[in-house]
Amino acid sequence: MKNKIIYILLSAAIISGCSKDFTDLSPISQRNVESFYKTGNDMVIATNAAYKALQMNGAYNQSYWVMNEMRSDNTDGGADITGLGADLNAIDNFGENAATAEIITNSYLDTYVGINRCNIVLSRIDPVEMDASLKNRLKGEALFLRSLFYYNLAVNFGRIPLVLNEISVDEGKGYPQVPAIDVYNQLVKDLTIAEGFLPVKYTGSDVGRATKGAAATLLGKIYLTMGNKTAAILPLRRVKDTYGYSLVPNYQNIWGLANKNNVESIFEVQYKGGGTSTGNAFTNAFSPLMIQTTGAYKNRPTAEMEAAYEAGDARKAASMNPINGPLNAGRFILKYGTTTAYNEGDADYNFIVLRYADALLMLAEALGEGTEGYDLINDVRHRAKLTNDISSATPGTYAEKLLKERRVELAFENHRWPDLLRFGKVNDFLTPQGKKARLLFLIPQRELDINKTYTQNPL
Repeated sequence: MKNKIIYILLSAAIISGCSKDFTDLSPISQRNVESFYKTGNDMVIATNAAYKALQMNGAYNQSYWVMNEMRSDNTDGGADITGLGADLNAIDNFGENAATAEIITNSYLDTYVGINRCNIVLSRIDPVEMDASLKNRLKGEALFLRSLFYYNLAVNFGRIPLVLNEISVDEGKGYPQVPAIDVYNQLVKDLTIAEGFLPVKYTGSDVGRATKGAAATLLGKIYLTMGNKTAAILPLRRVKDTYGYSLVPNYQNIWGLANKNNVESIFEVQYKGGGTSTGNAFTNAFSPLMIQTTGAYKNRPTAEMEAAYEAGDARKAASMNPINGPLNAGRFILKYGTTTAYNEGDADYNFIVLRYADALLMLAEALGEGTEGYDLINDVRHRAKLTNDISSATPGTYAEKLLKERRVELAFENHRWPDLLRFGKVNDFLTPQGKKARLLFLIPQRELDINKTYTQNPL
């Protein structure tokens, strides 16, 4: 994976077949399309193009952390309020404009680019003569990736077009918005199939591709998002009991260039710096290295985030530099590297999307309050060097205790905003910060202009 996905980018660009105008939804050009998609190797390249979309600025390279961390109470846009800083602070404070919020528009468009790349694989692969097991595996990968893209869209935008086939030139824009619940129901079907098709693990250059554990973890997350805790239990138990994951003994060692795709990692976006066009931008953006060129860094941990850690919690020192911490420049994120002066947008760190601790805490959420649920939470706490176990005697509701644990365990990993939504706690945490929160992002105005039947989310 680290070689295959990273180095086939020119081919990926040619075959991606999706216009930036999502609602036009037709490829910019059909040149060479019918002469491609003929062999198993062609389909591998097509699948790699879908993975490549995870690295786009509208996905994990920028928009997703702006929308899922900065929108929450975990981080803010930093001290710089000019240029990109102004855009970030507008999003952080629910003041973005549907017509001009480029970060939000990029998320909508680039995510559909990824979806269409997945749809190309699923629409084209059946007639191809190739190894049957590889064919099923690639189908599973495409179904997982499409589900991950749709999850990010549905959580953040609510009503969206649900497109499940490759877009041809003559189809036009006849895709209505559907409620998020319809999207989630489709993802349940897709992830169930994907889990059946995918392997438990990979070796060699395929390490980093989607696995059974990735499909099951995302399936559990979808069920919890739908409010179906009972259904979430079985897939999350499979992650815990069947697929071979474990907690990394030292929390700090989950991250770092030497720790990519470790025993706790379930799925991560693969990045490779060094002029390959597959490096990441967030390492520089989150660190004080940005001060050298822009005067400030982005996605800055808030005072509330710093205060969320208990005394003695090893996760704090591994996750963020405190305001009066050992490093200069105040609060900033440590998980994605701080000391190497990468060229802008060309860092090596991966972005972990799903990991085992998340799955354990989601299983605790699905099970509800009881001995097993508390044991799962305390397993995660023990790794953080916390010896004061929580129980029913600990102050607060079970949901409050679980949400607090998820906050400090998964800080800066794009979980906080979806968690606040799922737990129904957006206003509880953001109103004290003086923010008038909205539960959904605004649909980009260009989509409403192109599709007159689309409706805007509430202001």
